[in-house]
Amino acid sequence: MAIDPCSSSELAKYLGPNTTNPLAAAAYICSRFTSTSSQFASTTYAIDSTFLLFSAYLVFSMQVGFAMLCAGSVRAKNTMNIMLTNVLDAAAGALFYYLFGFAFAFGTPSNPFIGCRFFALESFPNNNVDFPYFIYQWSFAIAAAGITSGSIAERTQFVAYLIYSSFLTGFVYPIVSHWFWSGDGWASAGNSNLLFGSGVIDFAGSGVVHMVGGIAGFWGAFIEGPRIGRFDHEGRSVALRGHSASLVVLGTFLLWVGWYGFNPGSFTKILVNYDGSDPFYGQWSAIGRTAVTTTLAGCTAALTTLFGKRILSGHWNIIDVCNGLLGGFAAITSGCAVVEPWAAIICGFVAAGVLMGFNKLADRFKYDDPLEAAQLHAGCGAWGVLFTSLFASNKYVGEIYPNKVGRPYGLFMGGGASLLAAHVVQILAIIGWVSFTMGPLFLVLHKLKLLRISSDDEMDGMDLTRHGGFAYAYNDEGDSNQRVGIQLRKMERNGSTPSTY
Repeated sequence: MAIDPCSSSELAKYLGPNTTNPLAAAAYICSRFTSTSSQFASTTYAIDSTFLLFSAYLVFSMQVGFAMLCAGSVRAKNTMNIMLTNVLDAAAGALFYYLFGFAFAFGTPSNPFIGCRFFALESFPNNNVDFPYFIYQWSFAIAAAGITSGSIAERTQFVAYLIYSSFLTGFVYPIVSHWFWSGDGWASAGNSNLLFGSGVIDFAGSGVVHMVGGIAGFWGAFIEGPRIGRFDHEGRSVALRGHSASLVVLGTFLLWVGWYGFNPGSFTKILVNYDGSDPFYGQWSAIGRTAVTTTLAGCTAALTTLFGKRILSGHWNIIDVCNGLLGGFAAITSGCAVVEPWAAIICGFVAAGVLMGFNKLADRFKYDDPLEAAQLHAGCGAWGVLFTSLFASNKYVGEIYPNKVGRPYGLFMGGGASLLAAHVVQILAIIGWVSFTMGPLFLVLHKLKLLRISSDDEMDGMDLTRHGGFAYAYNDEGDSNQRVGIQLRKMERNGSTPSTY
């Protein structure tokens, strides 16, 4: 809240006749008042920046979660490969987001389609954005790339990872985030020319992050085809189980922690008072509520998946529970700040059903995604976008998006169908844009034979054939025997017989 500036001439009138030099005294008092006011403003800025940086660090820690989840979900022979791709998602993503991505996403003033300032952070920062905001948005961009890497695991050439990751974080994802998060975007909730009088309320990115990463992963996995052995000669599904449930659980918990930066951190500021008459109610309350809705949705989805899979398969499966939990988180990410806690439970319950349904479809159509990333992030993300348009609360929407009086809110909450229409457009726009950009990219890589590894390398595992060693320590004899076995199989395939072993 802005404080009116101190006027020494006005203050001098109230100092009384006994003041020797009332104007000088008033000027001194005003200078102290101005200095104190400036300190308060700096403190507010410092607290908000610290909150944003801390949130960015939490979101970045999700990369550790992705790495552990991916590593545990693949077979041991491909562990080194998937871990390396996760590291390079962050490393390559940093450079390309710095050079192009942030400018395309938030380079304002710009047009409704794409940003056009701040390339390589030129003329940055300014009065509107600072470096903590860049770090926070970069951590979101590499999260989208991490989603895609899981869909195409265990069969993708390393060079293809570098190409798609750079393109996704430097161009494809930033355009989508500009549309829905930049004040200049054509469907942003902060735009004065609001879509259907509403704009899109995708608060932390069920559509912007999760759908983008999931749809990109879908096209990669679809064009590559399933892993060898994933479906038998009669087309029946064969489980190729990951080698470590422990790593999957560890990765899931790390992602859970990171989501508290992902969703509550998307406020970007914490010192905002909503009601001047109540000094105890403000954005800090909304941040806490967002953490609650995030937790409830994920936990509900986990329990629903647990019992649902028990009925379907007869087993209590920890891997399915972890994926269900993450599906609930992906779904609530859009509406986490604008829905009541009870609605978050509905969100998580339906998200579990969406995930299990898409997994059934994947098996039926012989689609292979080792981490269920496309089903989880694209499917549950799309549900989350729709969920927000149905359950967004009028009170919370007005607090978080106060720039438009009478803004539409959730259909089931009495807010009409305008928000639902805007969110349907968002889903279609994201599907169209990512399919138009990432689909042809994967297809070109496939035609150039840069996408999928050879069947020999896939059978033997990429850790040894492509990365020169194993992720886990073997004894000398075991390591030697494995190498000899691979070499013998290669010689047999080439039609030659070794003279010595």
